[in-house]
Amino acid sequence: MTLNMLFFTITIKKRTMTAEEYLHQEKIQKLRDEYIDKSMKYRYF
Repeated sequence: MTLNMLFFTITIKKRTMTAEEYLHQEKIQKLRDEYIDKSMKYRYF
């Protein structure tokens, strides 16, 4: 009888955002919101 075991560890570290990354994400969110608003204007219900 053979018993094979595999042990591994996953470490998750919270990543902090720099000011540039924060501004970039904010810009992306703003553009996404504008796109959604524009697309909802032409949507038929």
